[in-house]
Amino acid sequence: MSGTPREPGGYLPIAEHGLIGDLRSVALVGTNGTIDWYCCGAFDAPSVFASILDAERGGRFELTATVPAKTKQFYFPDTNVLITRFFTEDGVGEVQDFMPVDGTSAEAERHRLIRRVLCVRGSIPFRTRVAPRFDYGARPHTVRMTGDVAVFESAELTLALTATVPLETDGPDAQAEFKLSEGEEAVFALDRVGDEVSPRGCARTEAAAQFATTVAYWRRWLSASKYRGRWREHVHRSALTLKLLTYAPTGAIVAAPTTSLPEQLGGERNWDYRYVWVRDAAFCVYALLRLGFTGEAEAFMDFVTRHITPGDGSPSGPLQIMYGIDGRTDLPEREIAHLEGHQGSAPVRIGNAAADQLQLDIYGALIDSVYLYDKWAKPISSDQWDDVCALVDWVCDHWDQPDEGIWETRGGRKNFLYSRLMCWVAIERAIRTANRRGLPADLPRWRQSRDTIYRRIMHRGWSESRGAFVQHEDDDVLDAAVLMMPLTKFIAPTDPKWLSTLDALTQDLVSDSLVYRYDPGASPDGLRGDEGTFSICSFWYVEAMVHAGRVDEARLAFEKMLTYANHLGLYAEEISHTGEQQGNFPQAFTHLALISAAFNLDRALG
Repeated sequence: MSGTPREPGGYLPIAEHGLIGDLRSVALVGTNGTIDWYCCGAFDAPSVFASILDAERGGRFELTATVPAKTKQFYFPDTNVLITRFFTEDGVGEVQDFMPVDGTSAEAERHRLIRRVLCVRGSIPFRTRVAPRFDYGARPHTVRMTGDVAVFESAELTLALTATVPLETDGPDAQAEFKLSEGEEAVFALDRVGDEVSPRGCARTEAAAQFATTVAYWRRWLSASKYRGRWREHVHRSALTLKLLTYAPTGAIVAAPTTSLPEQLGGERNWDYRYVWVRDAAFCVYALLRLGFTGEAEAFMDFVTRHITPGDGSPSGPLQIMYGIDGRTDLPEREIAHLEGHQGSAPVRIGNAAADQLQLDIYGALIDSVYLYDKWAKPISSDQWDDVCALVDWVCDHWDQPDEGIWETRGGRKNFLYSRLMCWVAIERAIRTANRRGLPADLPRWRQSRDTIYRRIMHRGWSESRGAFVQHEDDDVLDAAVLMMPLTKFIAPTDPKWLSTLDALTQDLVSDSLVYRYDPGASPDGLRGDEGTFSICSFWYVEAMVHAGRVDEARLAFEKMLTYANHLGLYAEEISHTGEQQGNFPQAFTHLALISAAFNLDRALG
């Protein structure tokens, strides 16, 4: 990455960022050295730095050379430690950004964020400005110097900034200018303080020790990967990213660590993704188990047992589609009017009203993850099986109703094929588990419901005029979600009806390997504007072609998709018609689909 292109209004493109984190929250670091997204303490906590959503009012942590510089950014190998390098006429410097993590909770409440600045050649002048804006920029704060520590204090949160260079306050901010010569370094550490955590300096030796500990942690974690295929670098970066999106205290996995990054610049498709989608997280279990990370899968299954399944073997009505990282169900959606949104893409939303939608497909994703966990990790308990039975019984009673579907449309409920498909998966996987383990189940009823759903899909989900399976019953609109039909083993990947569907999708929804979810013009979703191609669908497309025997086409499409990643191998939710990353970033769904596609493509290539 050469230079640091900026968009109008002082915004870096979404893709011009790397990610660091401590398994509780993350920060986005721009290629210009600015941290412009950080929610201290938890993924869904109010932001401290949010200049990615409002360049003026959001808050930021700037750290850059004061002379013209080109920058490049990369991860310290096999870790989530991010390096941003500055190349100037007089020298080369770098900023090492990380949030210390060592696998224990001793320092977890400090939520420390360390920035080590090193000069590796010549000499470079640097400057920093730390400008927190608490509670999404809505809550005022004071700043004071206590010795050599700058303390930022608001009503709900206090941060302490320590540095090995002199700091001074400037209004509500702290700043410093300093020059480093070859071999010299400066250290900045931002801590959450209060109650039982007091301000503590961060000397160079301590920063170096925490750097080494953090590097060792990430390398030790990644060493458990069983993937040895062709795309190891991309798969392992995806795995490291999924791990960063894990909330260690509960095992929850967030869909993305950001809110309101637009699916279309200037549009209204801006959502808060800092929660646990049952669908996304269940697919994560599949991807992590494929790689051999059984601990993460077990932690998520514990989250499911505690917060999602009924818990007493009795149905409790439809499951909520998403939960807070602590398991809470109340996620009210509101708009933050004083933030202009990324490049003026309002509104900025906090919370997500889709939590109240009915999305029947989540039952298939959830029970499929239980099935895979039981098969590949460890057998589920008798209590967990009772919960599965209660869920399957509920699906048998309620699969035949319209819902909002996988894409969370806000244009009214419909009889979506994908929802039917995943209800079939829920029942079918439960039958498999019962048969393999010899577990008690109402198998005659389950089989009858499973077969009824199958025939309903084949009869009313197939369009003779399109020669394809379609988005919802008795219509002819295409939808990339049907790519899951062969992947879930509902239909043979070489079935003539499926191959005809694959050809129709290729014709209508695929552009240079990139796949649109659906056509909002043909199937109104209740929202204004257009969107980009959906990256998870592009990887589903690769996998569907692999299973159909079109391996050469699949490999080419996969290699093309890799070129749409950012400089660090990260993906947002969507890709624009000009190839730019759009939507919340990075997105778990996309990275888990990359892992699955790579795994299956490797196997097909032999």
